[in-house]
Amino acid sequence: MEIETLSCVVKGKLDLDVITQRIEYDENSPNQTLVQITRGGICGSDLSYYQHGKIGNFEVKHPMILGHEVIGKVVKTNDPNLYVGQKVAINPSKPCLKCKYCLSGDTNQCETMRFFGSAMYNPHVDGGFTQFKVVDNVQCVDYPQDAPDDVMAFAEPLAVTIHAAKQAGDLTGKKVFVSGVGPIGCLVVAAVKALDAAEIVCADMSQRCLDLATAMGATKTLHAANDDFSSYAEHKGYFDVSFEASGHPSSIERCLAITKARGTLVQVGMGGVVPEFNMMTLIAKEMSWKGTFRFVEEFNTSVEWLSSGKVNPLPLLSKVVPFQAFEEAVKLAGNKNEIVKVQLSFE
Repeated sequence: MEIETLSCVVKGKLDLDVITQRIEYDENSPNQTLVQITRGGICGSDLSYYQHGKIGNFEVKHPMILGHEVIGKVVKTNDPNLYVGQKVAINPSKPCLKCKYCLSGDTNQCETMRFFGSAMYNPHVDGGFTQFKVVDNVQCVDYPQDAPDDVMAFAEPLAVTIHAAKQAGDLTGKKVFVSGVGPIGCLVVAAVKALDAAEIVCADMSQRCLDLATAMGATKTLHAANDDFSSYAEHKGYFDVSFEASGHPSSIERCLAITKARGTLVQVGMGGVVPEFNMMTLIAKEMSWKGTFRFVEEFNTSVEWLSSGKVNPLPLLSKVVPFQAFEEAVKLAGNKNEIVKVQLSFE
């Protein structure tokens, strides 16, 4: 079966387009489902592919469909657990399930992961900003059919932050610091609140971001440049756990200073090389500095939390734009002074 679909692609730096493509779906396939995409959130990685034509060393070599924060409706399937018209959140991860990491359950570390909208391989792995997409049955995650699209399109980024939160262990009753409260930092706030942190203090350079952090559950906010953090550094630090979500060297240094001895720093933000790093702080305070990458079963947890109302992400939604205005939407999403999250509508 051949299907015509309109797709939102990046062709290179500052080069976006909406093009017509044809895809194949085997109607007898026991493992794959044809989905009509309904909504998709624009992520920082989508912006990077547009603004720079690459992420790190992964450069766009040919038109690639962007997008990995997507939801949709089932069009055709042979999976007994799915039905035509069913709304589903789509897990953008496609691990090999054969490498040593997949076999141990750490599928986010898959050696040949094929993640939506990635130029890591050539041909690239197309993303979900398209009207119709063929996915594996297991990538379709059911949720209550009356849950709003605006909310459920946050499933992927919330999953990232739930995974990050779990790197710190049990957060019940803990004092938590979040440095950098853009969309991901604000969702970290929501995740640690849902996991029963007692105190959540946030820092950022933007008052608008700090106000959003409060709306997402922060108990206190501080301006990263203008406010005084010295009391939090006394007695080898105050916070049980810090989440560094900006990637900026000065933010990392602050987290090291105000996280208590034997506390945990979870590195969420992706920065470049840290030019100067006082390793002695990490050593002398016997701290744990942990990375966090994507998610595993947390995607299903995210879908559950969003559909049940345990987390309300809507303070972060700035605008919904028709996919036909793709370039306008991406440019809008790049306006960090006024915009938090932009979603594309495919209906």
